Amino acid sequence: MANGEPRIGDGADFSAAVSLPEIVTRLQIGDRVRYDDGKVEGMVESLGHGEAMVRIRHAKAEGTKLKSEKGLNLPDTGLGLSPLTAKDNDDLATVIECADMIGYSFVSRPEDIDLLDAAIARHGRTDRPLGIVAKIERPDALSNLPDLIARAVRRGPFSVMIARGDLAAEIGFERLAEMQEELLWICEAAAVPAIWATQVLEDLVRDGTPSRGEMTDAAMAARAECVMLNKGPAVDEAIDLLDHLLGRMDGHFNKKTPTLRALKTW
Repeated sequence: MANGEPRIGDGADFSAAVSLPEIVTRLQIGDRVRYDDGKVEGMVESLGHGEAMVRIRHAKAEGTKLKSEKGLNLPDTGLGLSPLTAKDNDDLATVIECADMIGYSFVSRPEDIDLLDAAIARHGRTDRPLGIVAKIERPDALSNLPDLIARAVRRGPFSVMIARGDLAAEIGFERLAEMQEELLWICEAAAVPAIWATQVLEDLVRDGTPSRGEMTDAAMAARAECVMLNKGPAVDEAIDLLDHLLGRMDGHFNKKTPTLRALKTW
């Protein structure tokens, strides 16, 4: 969180702390740092003891405020961190008792599946496997997805979330459309359910009126098995609209294959 919430972009100096301080020690000069799904981008200029000096290269023209609980992406940095934090391990006891599945963030390698299974076993879950939703949000997860699927489907229910916010910040916005298509193809070939996530109908959920671009985006989500909406004051209206939209689009797609059916105005 920034000291006094200074604005990035107006020339003010600022400082911020991160929830995982060890990531700072992995940075190298020249590494890119992206904040809040890429709304702000900087580059590491110098490094000190537990600190990194980052020069901001991209932000809104009017400036951007640093706020707590926003994501940080380091697309050039090999973090080498476990996807399971100490808090995750503590939370697993409640998850095992109350949930049927778990969302697994920053899963990247087949070994990460084994890591989660070992943690679940330590908590005594033996009656049935806990389903996994693997959030695909880093380049190495893209490269390793076939191996991840092969490892995960042997253990029980498994699905993939296309976490488009972090994924775009990691691989670049210009490659997101290409990569989400690749993910849908792989999941269809492996008979693994895919979840289309991040900012679906966000303007509608937040303000009550959808943009043209997000309507097209939501229509393309019909090729996934599940669509995730964020919370907001108009989420009920968004659910109704999405249900109607996906029902109409269902006649055009069978997963990734167009049906080329006859078009009618209404």
